[in-house]
Amino acid sequence: MTDSFTKACVKHDKNLRSRVRLLGILLGQVLQEQVGKDTYTVVERLRKGYIKLNKKHDPALYDRLTRLILSLQPETLSAVVRAFSIYFVLVNIAEEAFLHRQRRRIAGKGQELWQGSFDHTLRAFHAHGIEPHQLQSILDDAAYIPVFTAHPTESKRLVIMNLLRRIFLTSEDLDAPKRRLEQREQTIRSLKTQIQTLWKTEEVRAVRPEVRNEIRLGLHYFQSSLFDAVPQVYRRLRAGIERVYGEHPEYHGVQLSPFIRFGSWIGGDRDGNPYVTPEVTCLALTLQQQTILQEYIRRVDSLIAELTFSNRFCNPNWAFTESLKVDNEICKQLFCDNPRRFEDEPYRRKLYIMRERLRLTMPALPSETLEESGHAGAYTDEQAFQRDLKLIYNSLLSHGDGDAAEGALQELIHLAETFGFYLMSLDIRQESKLHSEAVAEILKQSGDANDYLQLDTDQRLALLDAKISNGLTKPLQRDRLSDETRKMLAVFDLIAETQTSISPKAIGQYVISMTHQASDIMEVALLGRLAGLLGFDQGSWFCRLEISPLFETIDDLKRCEEILRSLFANPCYQNLLNASHRRQEIMLGYSDSAKDGGIMASAWNLYQTQQRIIDLADREKLRCRLFHGRGGTVGRGGGPTHQSILAQPKNTVNGEIKFTEQGEVLSYKYSNQETAIYELTMGITGLLKASQGLVSTVKQERQDYSQIMQEIAGLGEQQFRKLTEQTPGFLDYFYEATPVNEIGLMNIGSRPSHRSKGNRSKSSVRAIAWVFGWGQSRQNLPGWYGIGSGLANWRKNKPGRLKKLRTMYQEWPFFHALLNNAQMALTKSNMAIAQKYADLCLDKPTSRAIFDMIKHEYELTCAEILTIAQLNELLDDAPILQQSIRRRDAYLDPLNHIQLELIKHYRYSGLSEEQQELWLTPLLRSINAISAGLRNTG
Repeated sequence: MTDSFTKACVKHDKNLRSRVRLLGILLGQVLQEQVGKDTYTVVERLRKGYIKLNKKHDPALYDRLTRLILSLQPETLSAVVRAFSIYFVLVNIAEEAFLHRQRRRIAGKGQELWQGSFDHTLRAFHAHGIEPHQLQSILDDAAYIPVFTAHPTESKRLVIMNLLRRIFLTSEDLDAPKRRLEQREQTIRSLKTQIQTLWKTEEVRAVRPEVRNEIRLGLHYFQSSLFDAVPQVYRRLRAGIERVYGEHPEYHGVQLSPFIRFGSWIGGDRDGNPYVTPEVTCLALTLQQQTILQEYIRRVDSLIAELTFSNRFCNPNWAFTESLKVDNEICKQLFCDNPRRFEDEPYRRKLYIMRERLRLTMPALPSETLEESGHAGAYTDEQAFQRDLKLIYNSLLSHGDGDAAEGALQELIHLAETFGFYLMSLDIRQESKLHSEAVAEILKQSGDANDYLQLDTDQRLALLDAKISNGLTKPLQRDRLSDETRKMLAVFDLIAETQTSISPKAIGQYVISMTHQASDIMEVALLGRLAGLLGFDQGSWFCRLEISPLFETIDDLKRCEEILRSLFANPCYQNLLNASHRRQEIMLGYSDSAKDGGIMASAWNLYQTQQRIIDLADREKLRCRLFHGRGGTVGRGGGPTHQSILAQPKNTVNGEIKFTEQGEVLSYKYSNQETAIYELTMGITGLLKASQGLVSTVKQERQDYSQIMQEIAGLGEQQFRKLTEQTPGFLDYFYEATPVNEIGLMNIGSRPSHRSKGNRSKSSVRAIAWVFGWGQSRQNLPGWYGIGSGLANWRKNKPGRLKKLRTMYQEWPFFHALLNNAQMALTKSNMAIAQKYADLCLDKPTSRAIFDMIKHEYELTCAEILTIAQLNELLDDAPILQQSIRRRDAYLDPLNHIQLELIKHYRYSGLSEEQQELWLTPLLRSINAISAGLRNTG
């Protein structure tokens, strides 16, 4: 069913086209003025020519355009590519602003809001008989946890992102009510100036970013949007509940605990990144604390100017008054120069003291020589700051000033409860193999095992159990360990120190990538034991280290229940679970499983894995939270958050959802406050809907659907492995028919593109580079390959099966989301262009055979999905997305053709190193530009 939002967007699409046209005209003017009419003419010839080709095949025109591209020198090509790249950026801004405007228009008219809004979700709850106390129960158990990561890395520089924010705000002014003469003309002039500034700002980094750059980029989203968006989300949720449930006889208000929390891997993810050292992790934690404390100081400053109540006209309550007396004693030195400051304005005096205490709490950067925090007056913990805020809040309520309490003060309380003194819980991640090697060295030194790596899993578990419970036989001599093991131990020491110096919540999970056996988890527990993070003390166990196994490959997903059963059967680990309130987090890897066995096998195995894990956790009486390691693209588990949550198996969400937000997804969701509010709302409503099983009986999974999906996924995996593992020359095709090697030369991320340098195997290349390369060459096969064969072979010559698949598509959210996400990936593919990339391969017969397999599967997958979904064209039931992709298609074509010629020149022209460098610049710019057009990297 098409909702009011979709109808409004389709109805007013001409307004969006008009805005895109205006931005294109302004860009054209900037081009003519800055690079001259000749370059502008080239851009226009390519733009108009490929638009014609997009509508109708014309070999003569195609040849003319190809000759034009071949005639251009590197400098001109760079300018042309930048022109198209900036055009895409402007289209993205226009679309984002347009969608926000349509939502605002619908809300302003008092119409029923869109699916995924708080209003729509709460009305559905009310209609389905969810009582106020049941809604409160769902909210009490809720935890919505996006985790920011630096991979696939966001390719835009921070200075570019700030420029784009200004363009977004200025474009919004075009729709503001007219308040002065020449308002529109002045706004258009401002837009043109900002586009010109964008043109003159380098978007490609001169050097590869360090991890510290990635840390600051992650913090940018909080400063630019989330500090304002999060309180607004809470405010809108509360207003929605009051509106829908306010007249219910059993409604007596709602308590909103801080269920939105943020995590981060930036500065903590050391898997495959040698630049994430303990010092870098310490820097990340310090910058996070500085960022949130600076925001609190700014807001407390504003409240000092706002809460100017005099004690002549109000009587603060007893609790507040007593707290102020204590503060006056603790902070006497603050008033040495003016003891009577704010003497008759109690809230201002309290807030002034709070601001100074926050300043005293501010940590110094590791490289600075400033006085450390911890002196008299500093806040000892985040709870003390939160208590001060609530004292003011309750006191205002006590003398009838609830409106003042519910304004900026309430927003600051929401921030303080959400972010504490740590901003985000920083997860630490490392590969299991490195833990094993460190433990082997430690146990050898302590005399507990000379050949630990030769032991089987059961032997390892028994030994680790004993050492965690009783300690090492001989004290550890760290100075005699290898550098790698000392660094490993330093990370655990840092975790322990951070929990004391910043917050117990400052460190999140310790994630073990490539978890293959139960001993992988126990090895991390032993390393934590050596840092005092867990153990046996004064008659009871304690555990301040949360360990999360990450299951990534198809085989590990299938074996995870066996691995966890072995882990949970271990007496020592059971003691640790008891000490951790019987909570366990388990992470599931979407990216590597899709690269391993294809998107369909990955999706289905992840689905089944979730069911098995939750069933096991229920039997073990554990509260289990699943952590979804999703990427931005379909090939890495990406897709709309709301639908993705609803597509999870029944009763596996249970109030909590944690998932990675990667790379360009961060930019699209959180660069602008308006969009951040929308995206957080859509995710939270998905969580609330998926958690109804906490308070009511939900319809169980149909076993016949599961059996069918098992067979289809198996067939799809066979087809995917046939291509990627059994076809001679396939890996050569990947490296030659995509720009994956050139992507590795881009200065967009601190982490290497391969796990093992020089190893070109499928298992070595990271999922980011894998998806990025296929996407650039418009083959995009990680998002759809194998689906067509799986569906077609399952229903082959059995007419009744088509009807079954159509019913599954209509009734089963998982299957619906799988095929819809594949539609998006297929729509962004282009076999005519993909064939040109295939022609780059040196072994022509082999490359033709491989491309024919890809093209056949593409056509088969399109046909199968259209037949099952009963659509005429891909994305017919998602017209907003369909129009968005179409809007870019004709402009992507020239970029791909330019990139093809640049690759040929760079790889095969026998250029000198100096000449190669000239051609590399526009080639790297073309990768950025195509990413902007596709709105995808990896």
